[in-house]
Amino acid sequence: MKKYNFNPGPSILPEFTVKNTAEAILNLDGSGLSVMEISHRSKDFEAILNKAVELMKEILSVPEGYSVLFLHGGASLQFSMIPYNFLNKKAAYLDSGSWASKAIKEAKLLGEVNVVASSKDANYNHIPKNYTIPADADYFHITTNNTIYGTEIKKDMDSPIPLIADTSSDILSRPLDISKYGLIYAGAQKNLGPAGVAVTIIRNSMLEKVVRPMPTMFSYKTHVENNSLYNTPPCLAVYACLQTLIWLKELGGVNAIHKINLEKARILYDEIERNQYFVSNVVDAEDRSIMNVTFVMKEEYKDLEAKFQELASSRGLVGIKGHRSVGGFRASIYNAMPLEGIQALVAAMKDFEKQA
Repeated sequence: MKKYNFNPGPSILPEFTVKNTAEAILNLDGSGLSVMEISHRSKDFEAILNKAVELMKEILSVPEGYSVLFLHGGASLQFSMIPYNFLNKKAAYLDSGSWASKAIKEAKLLGEVNVVASSKDANYNHIPKNYTIPADADYFHITTNNTIYGTEIKKDMDSPIPLIADTSSDILSRPLDISKYGLIYAGAQKNLGPAGVAVTIIRNSMLEKVVRPMPTMFSYKTHVENNSLYNTPPCLAVYACLQTLIWLKELGGVNAIHKINLEKARILYDEIERNQYFVSNVVDAEDRSIMNVTFVMKEEYKDLEAKFQELASSRGLVGIKGHRSVGGFRASIYNAMPLEGIQALVAAMKDFEKQA
């Protein structure tokens, strides 16, 4: 039985990435060595890292004056790195979900934090709106896609202060105007590669804002000056990221994948709206994520959730159980999820409607 991986992360990867990385684990480009055992100072790995940086800049149209980093610690470490580097007097944050809340918690350890708006009182079922970004803050932090709750900020906003974005679960899913951001960062394990590495794109002028002494590894300047090689990077994860970037470029880049992602999301949301048993967690269609689609049984059918979960599992639909804070179901339909996976899920929903 073919399985479709709807897990939220670590998540589905392109077959191209899995196959090429598996081969490189055994023998990297005929070198007789595994990609896991080559020196990070070798010409072989230098070429891998440089190509990954080059493709990231090309695919996202990164302007001059920005650096691309591949770092340890996932996105969660950067919850702390960001205020260490940039919070001098006050920072502004948008609270749109669990990961935004965790970033706020870390920032509060280092200074004043202005939470400009929050949707916590509604269990994060929408993106907060009608707020003012304080012009006197050092930066404004947003989380573009909220994996648990299925909401997404789909447009690049204007900000009077440096805009910083956690793009962990929607990076490379749509075009980004990088020039509007002082820094974006993303854990790789959603749309880019395996867990163990995070990508950061930083405007170099942001490095001049650092005023406090800090641990060497917390400094973005350390990593920019050393081309992500201050210490041994996660070489295997970087290699896998490179394969995904090659795959995405051959597919047509972010413009092409964005069209595919919109169509996948449309098909699934249309079925949720049509089906008598299901309802979206996110009422406002404008806020609905095209990466993580969350839905539940309608109130009168709550007792049937386990039955649908069983049907989905029997069809090879893996990882659709919703997060415990939301319940119901979550289909993570990242770039590598093929249209056939969406069609298989929709077919299961239609069949369930007939059988229940």
